[in-house]
Amino acid sequence: MDAQVVVVTGASAGIGRAVAHRFAARGATVGLIARGEEGLRGVAEEVERAGGRPVVLPLDVADPDAVRTAVGVMEDLAGPIDVWVNVAFTSVFAPFDRISPEEFRRTTEVTYLGYVYATQAVLPRMKARNAGTIVHVGSALAYRGIPLQTAYCGAKHAIQGFHEALRCELLHERSDVRVTMVQMPAVDTPQFSWVLSRLPRMPQPVPPIYSPEMVARMVVHAADHPRRREYWVGSSTAATLAANAVPPGLLDRYLARTGFAAQQTDEPRGADTPANLFAPADGPGGRDFGTSGRFSARTVSWDPQLWASRHHGTVATAVALIGCLVLGRRAGR
Repeated sequence: MDAQVVVVTGASAGIGRAVAHRFAARGATVGLIARGEEGLRGVAEEVERAGGRPVVLPLDVADPDAVRTAVGVMEDLAGPIDVWVNVAFTSVFAPFDRISPEEFRRTTEVTYLGYVYATQAVLPRMKARNAGTIVHVGSALAYRGIPLQTAYCGAKHAIQGFHEALRCELLHERSDVRVTMVQMPAVDTPQFSWVLSRLPRMPQPVPPIYSPEMVARMVVHAADHPRRREYWVGSSTAATLAANAVPPGLLDRYLARTGFAAQQTDEPRGADTPANLFAPADGPGGRDFGTSGRFSARTVSWDPQLWASRHHGTVATAVALIGCLVLGRRAGR
């Protein structure tokens, strides 16, 4: 395979950073988009050590002009973009009536419109060449909203609808440009150390928890095999899909009982906890938070859903379902 030209938004931490690592290991030139200077410096060094060529593109994906300029800069420096991966997001952990209109708008602009602006910027160039792949990193919460994350769930639902509509248009045009989406489970990223929160205790992902490195494998796999509409990662996302068959009222009541406590640790939230909604926590005066968060000791080491997605067939599906049941029972203990 010739060296690819790839751009990753939200590349300074978490899933985006892990995806940049994997493409770099294949010798790709990787455009790194994020706001945080410290995080960008760290991931650029890691991309270079892994064998890739980093191109640092510091910007806010909520600024469509900046994203459009970055696409031009990237192609001038590295050539046509083969793969674009949308990951960047932000959020607020709080009950709905404790989120201000400005905070809701900001979450939506980054988490949803950031995907739209990036796609608008790169898609015309890909369509002109009739080649290229766009990968949207989604979430199980694109299908099922949960309490304390109204802004994030709304944005992820919006991405899902946008993705499906765009895919239909490209199919109608018989375009060889591909778009696909990867629905994520709970992942151990630094967001739980820097998300704006009004909860009394520190936020946490709902188990089972997956490492950024594990889920990044599926993002790269989706980029290599983009004909599928979407990929699912993790037993929690499989459970979310299955939950669509459960009467909504029952699931609403279950999440009302369990959803608040399950998203908080026993650790009180400190008054000095950073919040990256309007300014990056890894910017000037901040620090590089790295790829993973605070829950690496609790991450699962194998994902049956990811394995099944990469090994199609009846046997693979059966193994995945059994594995999901086992992981689900362990997470419930």
